[in-house]
Amino acid sequence: MMIPACRLVDLPRGEAHRLDIDPPVSVFHTEDGELFAIDDTCTHQDASLADGWLEGCEVECPLHASKFDLRTGAVDSPPAKLPVRTHEVVVEDGVIHVRLSAAAPNLPPCVAARLAGGSA
Repeated sequence: MMIPACRLVDLPRGEAHRLDIDPPVSVFHTEDGELFAIDDTCTHQDASLADGWLEGCEVECPLHASKFDLRTGAVDSPPAKLPVRTHEVVVEDGVIHVRLSAAAPNLPPCVAARLAGGSA
């Protein structure tokens, strides 16, 4: 599924844009001009990675400083142990689109329960 995220001109370098879908996805625009999309929720606890710190191709979770590689989703720094999903980014006519991964997300248990309709 392809989802329009925002216009490229509306996402400055060094910033992130969160898509409020379930589960949320964020698009990151690096200082080098590259675009990446990953699941927005840290796999350790419920925190928005769009609120974290972007440095190169890495984002640091604002809650406990886990770091994720935007290119692969891999954990570069604990306490997170599981990677975040990555998604394909396509820019068409100046609009950033995200093609969602078909893989299952690695969500922290409290978020997975909330999305499944249970208590968080």
